[in-house]
Amino acid sequence: MTMDFRTLHHHATTEAPLVLPGPWDAASARVFADTGFPALATPSAGVSAALGHDDGGTPPQEMFDAVARIVRAVDVPVSADIESGYRLAPPELVERLLETGAVGCNLEDSEAGQLLDPVYQADRLAAVRAAAGPELFLNARVDTFVHGRGDIDDALARARLYVEAGADGIYPIMAPPELLPRLAAAIDVPLNAAAFRPDGPSPAELGRLGATRVTFGPRLLRETMAHTARLARSLRSRPD
Repeated sequence: MTMDFRTLHHHATTEAPLVLPGPWDAASARVFADTGFPALATPSAGVSAALGHDDGGTPPQEMFDAVARIVRAVDVPVSADIESGYRLAPPELVERLLETGAVGCNLEDSEAGQLLDPVYQADRLAAVRAAAGPELFLNARVDTFVHGRGDIDDALARARLYVEAGADGIYPIMAPPELLPRLAAAIDVPLNAAAFRPDGPSPAELGRLGATRVTFGPRLLRETMAHTARLARSLRSRPD
């Protein structure tokens, strides 16, 4: 399964990026898999909301249990957003993640809204890589455009360090679309871009800008819940 997930990334191109919907529970995962998507990528914010927690407030075991339920529900590879790793030592983090059946993960380089030192994060990624071997596709999130000053040079420096440490992909979350070509040109591994807004660039447009992997964060859950709210209002407005 891991090799299949790696192959999907290696076959992806800017003309046909790998599009990974973000399930928040087993039911949504089945919908996405049944629609024909070849792999899925859980969003921590979406899973947290489904579990009744704020983003970043889900206890680690609840998150791992939720990921395991999603993995069991589908026959396609699943990557898990494990935030910044819950302050678990890399061997324990890898062990608990692999127990869920996930074949990939996002690992953020910020905690509590603060960027981590990039050298520290690179060392942590290297330790995760060493503990996991080839068992995980390690997608290193770069939070410069969320919690930093949006300095592309800082983002590129972090990305290079993380690739040297063994990251399989780079995810500069919230990078302005106009910067994606420069990021893609400087990074030799798959570049993950996010289609967070319905009125933002489409997956195809993000591909043309240089992304070969596209994820959605909690967008799909939020759109589903907005539809659910409309449905609920329509039911209340119906006469008895």
